Amino acid sequence: MESPVLQKLKAKAGSLLEKRLIQSGKVLEVRHWVPSTMIEVDLHLPAAEVAAWQEVPYLKFKVADLTYRDYTPSGWDAETRTCTIYVDAAHIGPGSRWASSLKKGDEVYYIKVGSTRHSPKSTPAIIGLGDESSMGHLLALQQMVVPKARFSGAVVIANEDHRRQFEEYFWSPLQPLARTDVHGHQSIIEWVKQQHYDVSQTAFYLAGNNTMVQKVRKMLREMGFPPAQISTQGFWS
Repeated sequence: MESPVLQKLKAKAGSLLEKRLIQSGKVLEVRHWVPSTMIEVDLHLPAAEVAAWQEVPYLKFKVADLTYRDYTPSGWDAETRTCTIYVDAAHIGPGSRWASSLKKGDEVYYIKVGSTRHSPKSTPAIIGLGDESSMGHLLALQQMVVPKARFSGAVVIANEDHRRQFEEYFWSPLQPLARTDVHGHQSIIEWVKQQHYDVSQTAFYLAGNNTMVQKVRKMLREMGFPPAQISTQGFWS
């Protein structure tokens, strides 16, 4: 256990580093899906550099004192420097509380624009698989695939109304799936088995809660898909 003195020193060092790196932006609009366990936030980030979007990026937002969470912009308008993030607020945590509290006109703070290292491979089929926490990530990947017909996949969404809203709101070949287990991996696994993907023609991009990502990756390996054709990005456990 750390002593109170060590905790104070770490907090001070973290605060000094934060002041050097912090960038700010503004909330343009907040939309709460019904029910409001999915939150859509439009942001203006004048200092962000996402113009050279070769891989799916993420932004590391400050959600509480010395606490950060990564969110993927589902798209980026380089001219206006605006983007939209989707926050899965169904689970309790600092990121959910932060997103739930946001209002139009609020300032937001972030310290990094990074890369998830996800970029479309040259295979004929690019398959995105995820859950509510990776919605922005999968939509961002979709925009990068050319030609668009190469992209498809599935996203596990527990709430029936949210599945309907996803289909109505987005033009996307991603199929919303009902969650049949806690982490969603069984839903994904059953769906993938029904697709009969060609081992030599398909690349998978897994994103979402860590348990789902790990179990689906293991299942794909057991089906014969090589590691080089499976990219992963895990979020909350």
